[in-house]
Amino acid sequence: MKVLIVSDTHGRNGGYLDLLEQSEKMDMVIHCGDVEGSEYLISESAGCKTVIVQGNNDYFSDLPREAVVKLGKYKALVTHGHPYYVNMGYDHLVREAKKRKMDMVIYGHTHRPVITEENGIKVLNPGSLTYPRQEGRKYTYIIMEIDENGEVECTLKSL
Repeated sequence: MKVLIVSDTHGRNGGYLDLLEQSEKMDMVIHCGDVEGSEYLISESAGCKTVIVQGNNDYFSDLPREAVVKLGKYKALVTHGHPYYVNMGYDHLVREAKKRKMDMVIYGHTHRPVITEENGIKVLNPGSLTYPRQEGRKYTYIIMEIDENGEVECTLKSL
C-alpha cells in the first residue's frame, strides 16, 4: 500500500496536482490541513481514500480537527498540529499520542519536514508543497509504503 502525505497547500494546488500526475497511483492521501477551501479538489484529484484535517487557516471549514487512521499495524493521530504548539517542538504532540495509545503522529503547520521517532512514537511532518520554511526551501512531501506485514517505510521527497 502507498500513502501520499502532504500538508499546508494553502489553496495553491499546482504542486499537489503535478505530484499526483507524476506519481504512480496512491492507495491513500493524507493532508494535514491548511487546504483553504480546496477540500473537494484535494479529494477528487486523488482518486483514492483521502483523509484531510482542519488547519488553522481553514476558516469556516467542516473538516475534522483530527483523525485517527490505521496504517498497517500502526494507529496514527493526524492533526494540523497548531493546538499542540508544534512551532515550539513536537513534545506536546508526542505526549498526547502516547496518552491516546497511538503509534504514530502525522502533522503539519510548521512547513518543515520531519521523519523521526520519539518516545516510541513515529513522528511525521511532510513539510509544505507551497511555502517551505526549512533550509533550502524545497517543496516536500512523504511517501509511506506499507508492506504485507503492516510495517511502514517513510521517505521524504521533494518536487
